[in-house]
Parts: sequence; C-alpha cells; structure tokens
Amino acid sequence: MIPVLVILPSIIYLFTSSGIGKMATDLTQAYADKELYEETIEKANSNKEVIEFIGEIKPINKMMILNGEVKFTGNNKIVNSTIKITGEKETAKMDITAKRENDNWQDEKINIRVKGPENNKRTIEIVNAP
Repeated sequence: MIPVLVILPSIIYLFTSSGIGKMATDLTQAYADKELYEETIEKANSNKEVIEFIGEIKPINKMMILNGEVKFTGNNKIVNSTIKITGEKETAKMDITAKRENDNWQDEKINIRVKGPENNKRTIEIVNAP
C-alpha cells in the first residue's frame, strides 16, 4: 500500500509538471477537429507543384495526427501543426499555422516539405500570409 501511495502521486506530479498533459490535450483537440486538416489538404491538392512532385494527397487519417506535432495557443484559437502526408507519388511533411476566426480556420501558413531523393527535395509554399 505504501508504494502505491508514493508512486501514484509521483506519476501524477510528473505528468502535470512536464507538459505532457498539454501535449496530450492538443493532440486530442486536433484529432477531433476534422475541418482543420480537410480544408488544408484541399488547398494543397489545388496546387500544381504539389500535384507534380507529390501527387494528389490522400485524406489525413487519425494516426497521422497522433504521430505528428500539434500546439494550440491563444485560448486554442491558434494552431501550429506538422504532420506526415502521403501523396500518390511521394510522402512529405506538412506544416500548418492557422487561426480560428468565427468558428472557421484561417490558414496563415501551409508549407509542404518533400524529403525524397536529392533532386526532389523542396519546400512548397501553399499559403504564406505576411
């Protein structure tokens, strides 16, 4: 009984003080917000350079979000996220910065980073607000 009384509070303390709780909350929120990624993928798929080098990007699945990085700030009105995307030709990373205005996400930055072979390595800017 004594080990449980010592270990359990220690685990709770480490979880709350390390920032892991905030990361888990951010991932959960991104996981539940389909609109954030769906609209971003639509914009990326309308870019000629994306189609040329990556191919049409497949819809984001929940594991891609959980394996990515997500950080909400400003009372959860601003999000910075990096997720892996898969196209018909290539895989890449997509960086997103968006701000929630009137219940809709307004993209401020969408960059796609292609890591493939040296001749395909590039960053494609979809949206880059000043």
